[in-house]
Amino acid sequence: MKITDVKTIVTCPGRNYVIVKIITDEGLYGLGDATLNGRELAVAKALKEHIAPLLIGKDPDRIEDIWQYIFRGTYWRGGPVLMTALSGIDMALWDIKGKRAGLPVYSLLGGKTRERVRVYMHVHGKDFEDTLEKCQRLIKMGCNALRVSVDVPGLPSGVWEPKRYLTILPKLMSYLRDNLGEEIDLLHDVHERINPIQACQLARDLEPYKLFFLEDPVRPEYKETFRLIRQHTSVPLAMGELYFTKWDCLPLITEQLTDFIRVDLVHVGGITEAKKIASIAEPYYVDTAFHGPGDISPIAHAANVHVDMSIPNFGIQEFVDLKKVFPEVKEVFKGGPEYKEGYVTISEEPGLGVDINEEAAEKYPYKRSYLPTLRRMDGSVTDW
Repeated sequence: MKITDVKTIVTCPGRNYVIVKIITDEGLYGLGDATLNGRELAVAKALKEHIAPLLIGKDPDRIEDIWQYIFRGTYWRGGPVLMTALSGIDMALWDIKGKRAGLPVYSLLGGKTRERVRVYMHVHGKDFEDTLEKCQRLIKMGCNALRVSVDVPGLPSGVWEPKRYLTILPKLMSYLRDNLGEEIDLLHDVHERINPIQACQLARDLEPYKLFFLEDPVRPEYKETFRLIRQHTSVPLAMGELYFTKWDCLPLITEQLTDFIRVDLVHVGGITEAKKIASIAEPYYVDTAFHGPGDISPIAHAANVHVDMSIPNFGIQEFVDLKKVFPEVKEVFKGGPEYKEGYVTISEEPGLGVDINEEAAEKYPYKRSYLPTLRRMDGSVTDW
């Protein structure tokens, strides 16, 4: 079997997605997700002009060899654009391998270690009461793990001040615990918006509320800051969605500075690299909590679940039900994880179990958009 074509499909059924379609001389094809939110066309161009020509004539069965060839062959390796492109290629190759074998991808990764995958969902409210109401709505749907946040009073849209945030968040957690009880797992994403000392203070203030984890407390660049946070709190920590290789993850895993590794399969090198990172993490008692936001397609959400199903150190899966948030997604994509009462499952279909309707995709052309940028009250840029 040889690769005869590599197509890049850019579509916007509610939001932008970049999809890789690898076609073989035996008629089999595989799909992968190469979406980089806010920089989609940079990845699409890299795929079309630089990576796709290298793959023509290659054997799609040689996933590891192709992974190494693309990763090392650029010389200027890594980074979000090239790793996202590689991730899309990798997922598509696993999709082909599964279809060729007549097996779901999780079976090729070692088979099931569980029957279903526990998920958490997002709740953001304009005030405490609104946040509680939205939590209760998801709890009625069976979800008992909620990532919660609330508007910071007195701050206009697009403006951020850490002091006000550090004051309001523990109060929110206290309010939710009082009203939801101890059985609901609460999570929170700091979004790297505070410094290490503030992160220590926040984590200590949150300890009474028994968070499932505190995510991304500081920026990802200087990993040593996690040593400081670890020394000052027992709150479980989660980090990783802004890492692009297993080497980025190593210090946090081997020094047990995080409890959950949260890499994004679309940016870290696909299924191949995510499986390796999970294996590295296992003996250090670090569980996975793969990134699963709304800006990845059903293909990537399916890839997450296939890996989740196959690894022993699965922790929890972030999940956005795209077909409910963006109804147009159902027109373009067929298949993907199915949610029921706090868990998702994946079909037994060969490969990743997701297909694309290219005619429908053409109805939703790319729309330029960017991730938000926050500013402080003094006008300076801060992290979103």
